[in-house]
Amino acid sequence: MRSSGYALLAIPALFALSACGSSPPPQSTVIVQPPAPVANIAPMPPPPAHSELVPPPPPGSGPAVWQPGHWRYSGVAGNPWYWEGGRYVSAPMGANTWVPGTWVQQPGGGWMWMEGHWA
Repeated sequence: MRSSGYALLAIPALFALSACGSSPPPQSTVIVQPPAPVANIAPMPPPPAHSELVPPPPPGSGPAVWQPGHWRYSGVAGNPWYWEGGRYVSAPMGANTWVPGTWVQQPGGGWMWMEGHWA
């Protein structure tokens, strides 16, 4: 009878141990953020802008504004500038004014590109 008494005590202990192992691991939340924009700083002002023929807006695009093309600084020796053509920019909900991108001279020297944005 003694051995059956130990068996009866072992069953609740097994249930207790199995409950410990079946709890789900703690959940962790991963927040993914886009990388911070890299400042495009040039040591000299950009060349004069190209003239562009503005095409009609794409059909069904909704309210959109033409963002003229502009120079980007690559820093590549011999050809540090490349032209990025203009494009239409759709207005997000609640925005009504497009602030065009521009090159701004910095107080410490150099020129920095400020991206266009909706306000």
